[in-house]
Amino acid sequence: MYDLPQEIEVWYIIPAIRRDMAICFSKEHKISYDNIALIMGLTKAAISQYIGGKRVEKIKMHPRALEEIKISCNSIIKNKSTVIKEIVRILDIIKRKKWHCELCGKMIEGELHDCHEIKVPEQII
Repeated sequence: MYDLPQEIEVWYIIPAIRRDMAICFSKEHKISYDNIALIMGLTKAAISQYIGGKRVEKIKMHPRALEEIKISCNSIIKNKSTVIKEIVRILDIIKRKKWHCELCGKMIEGELHDCHEIKVPEQII
């Protein structure tokens, strides 16, 4: 199976960013699940699952990405940015720094592979 980088983002990285944002809002800013759901445009149940470790529990973000998530949460709280803008910003940083390659390698049975270079099977060429 060939996973496009965008599929990796949608299925793994964006949910992990959301989880860590929800945790940041809850623990760092002491915001209720109801208000976190409003801020993030998600349901209270989704926030509860993210914080309770029932969604994307196995995905661990790069430590520097976690720092960026904290910066994003502070910016959102101060009304200087939005959740969508900050998720896009974090995704861009993760791609530029290639932190997703490390994450992707850990997800695929510990085997590193280059998800940027989709190889066409020789019988197709």
